[in-house]
Formats: sequence, structure tokens, C-alpha cells
Amino acid sequence: MESGTLPQIQQDVADLRKMIESSPELQSLTRSPLVGADSQKKALAALADQAKFSGLTKNFLMVLADNRRLADIIAILKAIETNLSARRGEIMAKVESATALSSAQQKSLEESLAKTIGRPVAIDASVNAALIGGVVVTLGSLMIDDSIKTKLERMGRAMKHTGKAA
Repeated sequence: MESGTLPQIQQDVADLRKMIESSPELQSLTRSPLVGADSQKKALAALADQAKFSGLTKNFLMVLADNRRLADIIAILKAIETNLSARRGEIMAKVESATALSSAQQKSLEESLAKTIGRPVAIDASVNAALIGGVVVTLGSLMIDDSIKTKLERMGRAMKHTGKAA
């Protein structure tokens, strides 16, 4: 915060998380106990340089590698995103959808949720193909389930209930 690099760090964290989640090679590099800390550090340093991450982000990755904590990097990155979001006064919304949300859909959902609750909202989006369609939004303890899977389950229960009454 003192150096004024929070926006850069936030972007670094989001980019790194997407890179790891979309790359089996990076997942293997960070999770495998067979990969030595020196090899991890070299690979992550090259990645940080190529991606033009801030010095603070790069140093953070080196500390994680030195302390053999890269296996937890996705959870750590999510915690950082949540912390940065809270510092901006945003509420973190977990959104699961059947297919990946486009940036326009994500922005529209953020705006709708922000208007509804009266505070800025940041979205942590993930894909859950089992939903068939629709979305499940979790805001703190509030869950809004507008998935086709849940609608079909409700319809099935209603049909069973109605069948027993007849």
C-alpha cells in the first residue's frame, strides 16, 4: 500500500492465477514434490519476467518456492484477491456457471449485484459443467441458485409430491 503498487499486484495475482489454472505444466511445477526449489525458482523467475510482474510479486513467488509452499499457491492467491477486495470495500461474490462467463457478462453481473446490495462487488468466477446452464452466486452466507440443474431437481420433487397426492 505504501508503495502504491496495489493495482499492479492485483493484476499480477489475477494473471498468475489464470496462468496456473489453465496450464497443466505450471500446476505440475507448483504441486510436485519432485521438482526442487531451485528449479521452481528459475521457472517462476522466468515466468515473472516474461509476464512483467512487479518486483514485489516476483519476490513473493521466490519466498513461496524457498519455503516449499507453492503447492498452496492457488489458495494463497485467492486469499490475496479477497484481502485486496476487502481493502477496496468490495464484497467477494463466488459465481459458478455452466460455461465460462465473458468479460461483458461478468461486468454486467458485477454491476447488477452491486446495485442490489449497495456496495461494490468483485466476482470469483468458476465453471461447473454439472449445472447444465445458469449460475449459482454466493455472497457471504447468501446463495442465489439459478441453475438449470436445481430447477430440474425442484420440478422432479414437485412431480413426485404431486404424484403421491393423486
